[in-house]
This record gives sequence, structure tokens and C-alpha cells, in this order.
Amino acid sequence: MRLLIYGLNYAPEPIGIGRYSGEMAPWLAARGHDVRVITAPPYYPAWKVGEGFSAATYTHRVESGVTVTRCPLWVPRRRSGINRILHLMSFALTSLPPLAWAGSTFRPDIVLTVAPALFCAPGGWLVAKLSGAKAWLHIQDFEVEAAFGLGLLDSDFARSFAVSTEEMLLRRFDRVSTITPRMRERLAAKGVSDSDTVLFPNWTDLETIRPLQTPSPRMEALRAELGLKKDTLVVLYSGNLGEKQGIETLVETARKLEQRSDIAVVLCGDGAAAARLGVLAETVRNLRLLPLQSAETFNDLLNLAQIHLLPQRSDAADLVMPSKLGAMLASGRPVVAGAREETALAREVADCGMIVPPEDSEAMAAAICRLADNAAERQRLGENARHRAETEWDRETLLSRFEAALLAICPNQG
Repeated sequence: MRLLIYGLNYAPEPIGIGRYSGEMAPWLAARGHDVRVITAPPYYPAWKVGEGFSAATYTHRVESGVTVTRCPLWVPRRRSGINRILHLMSFALTSLPPLAWAGSTFRPDIVLTVAPALFCAPGGWLVAKLSGAKAWLHIQDFEVEAAFGLGLLDSDFARSFAVSTEEMLLRRFDRVSTITPRMRERLAAKGVSDSDTVLFPNWTDLETIRPLQTPSPRMEALRAELGLKKDTLVVLYSGNLGEKQGIETLVETARKLEQRSDIAVVLCGDGAAAARLGVLAETVRNLRLLPLQSAETFNDLLNLAQIHLLPQRSDAADLVMPSKLGAMLASGRPVVAGAREETALAREVADCGMIVPPEDSEAMAAAICRLADNAAERQRLGENARHRAETEWDRETLLSRFEAALLAICPNQG
């Protein structure tokens, strides 16, 4: 199978969509498929192009068995609604020439467009049709609804135009996949035939992320770096410090726990809200900040925690599924999640932790105290979390299913 993957985010971005696309492509290449990627230089979550990459030039190289073309990209310093649109448009425009060239010379069997950004969808669909390939769209989050729900855009005309355009595009692809059953239901509501949709959840590497029975040297070093006593209970959030996460709730939660000298709230990551959180953290005694950890030390970080935190803004419910959840579950620790009861996130966490109303710091603090004071309950929920990761988040299982779905529509198979 000749597969052309087209999307804004790719390895070596450490979290989010870039990590998943960056694991999927080499996995498929190792299975004997000819995989090529058209993407941008890594910039997320820091919103700064990574060292050794250029925002202004095209590059073409083989990475982990995959031919990767990177296209120029404008990365704004200020992330307003209009700047985000211009940012996405910059990649959609600069990527069109290499996308068209790949369509005519590589002659892919399938063009897989990964959204966000939906700005890439027209080009991905058109090149697929012109080259005789199948057009596949994979949706990691419903960016149009999220942009309006989170207040990044607020024009009624823009909303109507964006929603109608999105629905028109979705119905033109041969297949549309997404990451949760509830998001798949949204595709049906947008007019996509059920037979044309595929459930393709995100995953975690269960061999790399696993419970540790005894503290590692890196865990001890992290405790020392954070100034924590040996018996301090660590409550951890690790991931993007961005607008969709409801990070402010975690700061207020830490404030409400200040009288608990045995509990520390640790926020680890980078993103749009990082600088603002750094200022807020100076006023909260039991709040600690860490930069993103390397892939080699990530499991140590997860095992440092006795409880994981997963906030979500109420207006982002079922528009996104936090990719960080898989690693939390795989580490064998309970999760306290801010989510509405009817959401996919709540169902994922129901028997692995505690659900509290979104953006409710008082309820989140109360749930943390309950788990902090009940080691047996933490143990039980943590075991449930690991079991759920093994049954629902296994990388090999999910990628094998996706490969089969790709091959099922590949014109050169059978």
C-alpha cells in the first residue's frame, strides 16, 4: 500500500496529534507499506519551531523509514483567533505544491488527511481524486465547534459558514475516522454515512508506560527538584498547558488544598498558558511547575504521581478526547477528571477514578482529599486503570485494526 499522510503536526512533537501521527507512520512503514508524510516543522506545544528545523524553508528527508516533507509555516507569537486562522492557512498554502507533486509522482493508494487543520481537507481531497486515490480524513478534534465553543471565534456569520463548509467537506471523503464513539455520532449528525465512518482511537505504548513497583532514581531526582518530602502525595497534570484544558481550575484546586501540607499539585508541560501559570504558581504554596519531560523519563514522571488530574472545559465536551488519558491509565494510577457525566471522557474514567463537574475546583479538591486519605481505594482504581489501558488503549491492537481498515478500501488490494 502506498500511503500519503497529510497533516500539520508530526514527530518529534512530544504530545498531541504530532505524537500519534509520528508513531503511526513508522509503524505502517515497518509493516512493509510505502509511507510518505507532508507536514510542518515541529512547533507544538511551545508554539516555537524546534531547534534544527526551519519555519521558512522546505525540507525533504527520511525519518524512521518514512519519507517526510516539511513545509514553511507561520507561527504567531500572539495566539488570537485571527492569528490561529492565519497560522493554519499558512501551512495549507505552502503544503499545496508538494502535496500536488506527491499526488502525481508517488501515486498514492490513499491520501490520509489528519485534522486539525480542516484547512488542509480541500487539498487532501482534491489531490486524492486527481491521483485516483481514496480520500480519508481522520479527525482528532472538531476544531470548528471547539473554536466557537471556547470563544476563539464569535461571529454568527463565520460560525454558519464554517459549519456548513465543514459538513460539505466531510461528506466528500471516502472514509472519515475519529477517536471516540461519541465523536463518531457527531459525524452522523453532520451527514456522514455510518458505513463511511471508522472508529480509530488514540493509543498508548503499554510496554513503555507501566506501573513501577519501586521508585526509580529519576523519580527520586524529580522529588528533590520539586522540593518534596518522601511522603508527600503527588497529584499530577502532565500535558499541554493550553486553552482547551481548563488549566486555571487546577490552580484554584491547588489553592483549596493549601492546608494539606501532605499534598503537592504538580503541573508539567508547555503551551499557550505556561507563562500565565508561572505567575499564578508563585502565589500558591503547594503548586509546582515542571517543563515537559523527555520520552525516556516520562514513565518515571507518571509514576511519581499517586493521583492524575484531567481537567476539561465544559464547552469542549465531546469535541476532543484528551490524548494524555491513555498514559495516565497505563501508569496504573487513579484519575480525577473534570467532565460532564454523559461525556465519553466520563465513561472512560468512571471505574478508574472520580468524575467531578468541569471547572469546579472545590469538587476536584474534595475528590483529591478523598483519594489521598484512602490508599486502598487508590490501589483499586489504579488497577482498574491499568486493566482499561490494556483492553482499550493498546497500540499494537489499535494500529493493526486501522491498517486493516486502510487495506479494505485500498484500490490495489484484492
